[in-house]
Amino acid sequence: MQVDFYLSAASRYSYLASTQLDKISAQTGCEFLWKPLNNHALLSANGMDPFRSPAPVSGQYDWAYREYDAKCWAEYYDVPFVEPVNFRKDPPFIVRGCYAAESLGRIVPFCRRLSAAIFVEGRVIDQPLLSDFAEDVGIDRSDFEHAFGSEQVAGREKEVLDEALSKNVFGVPTFVSGDKLFWGNDRIPLLLRALEG
Repeated sequence: MQVDFYLSAASRYSYLASTQLDKISAQTGCEFLWKPLNNHALLSANGMDPFRSPAPVSGQYDWAYREYDAKCWAEYYDVPFVEPVNFRKDPPFIVRGCYAAESLGRIVPFCRRLSAAIFVEGRVIDQPLLSDFAEDVGIDRSDFEHAFGSEQVAGREKEVLDEALSKNVFGVPTFVSGDKLFWGNDRIPLLLRALEG
C-alpha cells in the first residue's frame, strides 16, 4: 500500500504527523510517499487562505491556540516541540529545497532535518542554511545547490501542487490512500483504521 503524504516542512501539524509515520508503516506495511507543498500556495490556489486575514477567521487559527494545541499533541506523541521563531509562512525556498533533495534521493531525511531545525531546535531558517541541512543528511553541497536552481526541481514543485489540487487536497498535512482523503494530524486514527481495514 502506498499513501501520498502531502506536507509542508514548515507546518507544525505536518511535523507532528511525520513523527508517527514510521510506527504506522511498521503496523500496516504501508509506504508513505512524501510530497512537500508550499502551504500558502496551496491555500491560495484553493481560494481560501485563513492565514492572510488580519484577524483569525476562527479560534483554531489564533497563533496562541495553535502553539498550545501543538504542544498538547507533542506531549501526547512524546516528541519535542518548540514554537517556531519568526516563522508563520512558508518561504518559497523551503519546498524548493525539499525537491532538490528528492532529485538526489534524500527527500525524507531532508524534510525531517528541516522540520527538526524549525520545531525542535527553534532555528531561524534562511535559504543558505538549506545547504547545511543537505550536507547533514549526506548530500554533496554543490550537487544540492545545482539541483536547487534547476528547472527540473521548479517543474516538480508545480507538478505536485497540480496533483494535490486535482485530488482536492486543501491543506497540510493530508494523506491520500486510494480514493480516501484524510486532512490533519488529528485524522491519523482514521487513516490507520482505513489502512488496517
